[in-house]
Amino acid sequence: MLKVVVFGAAALAGASISLAAGLPAHSIDGNYIEARTADTWTGPCFANGEIEMAGKEAVFGWKINHGEWRGVSLDGLSVVGVVRAVHTLGNDHEPINPAKAVLIVDSRANAGQRLALESFAKTMAGDLLKDVVRVDFAPISLTVENGNIHGGAAKLTAGSLAAIQTRAMSAADHICGNEVVWYPPLTKLEHSMPAYALEDSFHGQGLGETWSDPYKRSGFLGTFRVASE
Repeated sequence: MLKVVVFGAAALAGASISLAAGLPAHSIDGNYIEARTADTWTGPCFANGEIEMAGKEAVFGWKINHGEWRGVSLDGLSVVGVVRAVHTLGNDHEPINPAKAVLIVDSRANAGQRLALESFAKTMAGDLLKDVVRVDFAPISLTVENGNIHGGAAKLTAGSLAAIQTRAMSAADHICGNEVVWYPPLTKLEHSMPAYALEDSFHGQGLGETWSDPYKRSGFLGTFRVASE
């Protein structure tokens, strides 16, 4: 059986998950959204039924609220990663999981900012963005309703290439009654909350596949604050 990461029912009550020990003096911060093609907040029966059958694809994005990266201001800009892996993302039984990736960089960024956004995303996502096969440029919007991830409602659009829309988890999303955060987010976050994905789609090129996988317990919202490079 897969290793279960248990955060408990507090996730539905609006409690946040703290993943950062402190605030670096020179930092970059903002909001994060993610959706995968498998449930991430789920019970063991559902997770074991999806393993290696689903969850090999993901869309995730960052919006920088404040901060610099490699001396370049990125205030208000965004970057999105899209990946297609060999195995289900987060499968502990397959620690080596090669992935192809597409980066979508905010088209409002200038040349220096585009390079900084690419570097930031690769640092945050690690091996997931090790093999970037294509870089696209598109207008990106990432909005969190009322500016509060605990509400669960957010929307990401990256031109016509990728989109995520989420809502908060509800009591109706308990199917087996044993739901937990089965897979943690794909990147380091200061706080994170599981969310229900009303939309999760990729219609771009480069991965040999496109998808639309809505209406799943497959999303995360988060905030990040990390030391600037």
